[in-house]
Amino acid sequence: MSIYLSSPGLRIGHHSMGDTGVTAVVAADPAGMLAAVDVRGGGPGTRETDLLAPHNTVQRVHAIILTGGSAFGLAAADGAMLELERREVGFPVFGEDAPGPRVPIVPAAVIFDLAVGSPRHRPTAADGAAAVARALDGTDAVGGAAAGSVGAGCGATAGVLRGGFGLVERRVGEHTVGAAVVANPVGEVIDATTGRLFGDPARPAVDLGRYRGLERPMPKLNTTIGVVYTDAPAPPAQLQRLAMTGHDGIARAVRPAHSPLDGDTLFAVSTAGEVGAGVDVEKLAQLCAAAAEAVEAAIVEAVTSAGPGYGVAAWSEIAN
Repeated sequence: MSIYLSSPGLRIGHHSMGDTGVTAVVAADPAGMLAAVDVRGGGPGTRETDLLAPHNTVQRVHAIILTGGSAFGLAAADGAMLELERREVGFPVFGEDAPGPRVPIVPAAVIFDLAVGSPRHRPTAADGAAAVARALDGTDAVGGAAAGSVGAGCGATAGVLRGGFGLVERRVGEHTVGAAVVANPVGEVIDATTGRLFGDPARPAVDLGRYRGLERPMPKLNTTIGVVYTDAPAPPAQLQRLAMTGHDGIARAVRPAHSPLDGDTLFAVSTAGEVGAGVDVEKLAQLCAAAAEAVEAAIVEAVTSAGPGYGVAAWSEIAN
């Protein structure tokens, strides 16, 4: 499934593989999008995150890969690079107007989903290429489903429940702030005393008897990863602040969050093109608040949209 967002500079494509998968967040502009990252979990699985420090040279990325498969899944980024290179998208090594290679910049983060389905079934380079192609070509790969057990969310778990992929947008004046999140936390998303979602207590409560009887998938190694995106003209330093406050959304929706067993990683990107000095402090504060809200809501969407399977219960099965 490809998702064309209200932020026109971004495309999202899922390649779903049953018990694992890949989600590609791709810049519509071949020049790429400004990016930053913030890693909070104690067990991250990432690629090209050092490159995104605001003081480093390359500030634009052409895609971000979210994938299952634990560290094996980082191979999906190789395929994403090759697909973008095939389309002549990438950093012009010898200059924009000079002949020579273009190197696509593709950071990536993985979730641990090897305890769901087959531990030897994990994304490869070909799967990463397929996710990028679906993002850019609009190929429907998952029967119209845009959230839940799709893409990198296929094998996700959220505590004792199925996790998944969620996408939520918020408006901040004339700008959009959104969050594309793969919810796969070690911590729980359900308050065990009330049966309600931490991130949205207004939703129906689960049957506490059934919930308390569920067994956690083993081992206890997980992570929540995602991309906060905006069309506001924010440079990398401001985007890093968006990624940082986006983590507040994880902490609101998951208890506990950012544990030593999680690898919680949020990227932040701007599709605004040239940004200059960026937005003023008041606007940045509003964008940050919206980032946290969107991440929290995206986790709720991921969990409530997930389907049952692989011996793990879904929220929809036990909600009253």
